[in-house]
Amino acid sequence: MRHSSRAVTLLAVAALPLALSACSSGSSGSSSDSGAHAKPAEQKDPNAGLLTGAQLKQVLAPASAFPAGFTAEADGSSDSAGDFLSPSGRKAAKPDCTRLEGTSWIQVTGYKGGVSFAQNDYANHDKTETLAQEVDEFQGTTAHKVMAQLESVAAECATFTDTDMHAKVKTTGRSASGLGDEAYTITLTSGAWQNGTTLVAARSGSAVVTVLSTQGSDNGAASAKKLTARIVDALKAKKSA
Repeated sequence: MRHSSRAVTLLAVAALPLALSACSSGSSGSSSDSGAHAKPAEQKDPNAGLLTGAQLKQVLAPASAFPAGFTAEADGSSDSAGDFLSPSGRKAAKPDCTRLEGTSWIQVTGYKGGVSFAQNDYANHDKTETLAQEVDEFQGTTAHKVMAQLESVAAECATFTDTDMHAKVKTTGRSASGLGDEAYTITLTSGAWQNGTTLVAARSGSAVVTVLSTQGSDNGAASAKKLTARIVDALKAKKSA
């Protein structure tokens, strides 16, 4: 699980000064200012328009949105607060499919996460069902690339062995509609499990919402879609406010 202990750095926007040259004129040898003072070029803030971790935390579904008996996990809540993190490139190595089993599963794509994020997870009393939610903001077109990578992950992780029961897990993925600008759903099932897991990733602009659910008898499908839709709607409202 990704926590806010990740190093936080502010992206400084530095102006590059332009050298001013003086030219000499006349036979006297005296120097005079050319009179032309060019203004330094302004650099665009790569985080302009992105929500901070503190703002993304407000977008996450509240406790009242979860089924009766579900409570927040004490060690499952984390965010990047008011600062932006340094952007990280994608690791092109073969995906670690076991990341699909836990929260912050967006990292299976090779991307560590966004420049800002917020996450938490809820579980029922006996810890047999879990609902986890996370939102990451990305610079530029990175959010598009994250979503594109998910389809590759689903194919590469078509089968893998889970870490707890050492059981064979089957992975299926498909595009989903009605959730943000684009969405992708991954379902994990195993003959050794009582119930499967549904993972939903939905992009809304520069942000990617990721949800994990094992709640319900349908491999968590309905609850995952419902939670994702709620977060996407809250995200849109926050950005348009």
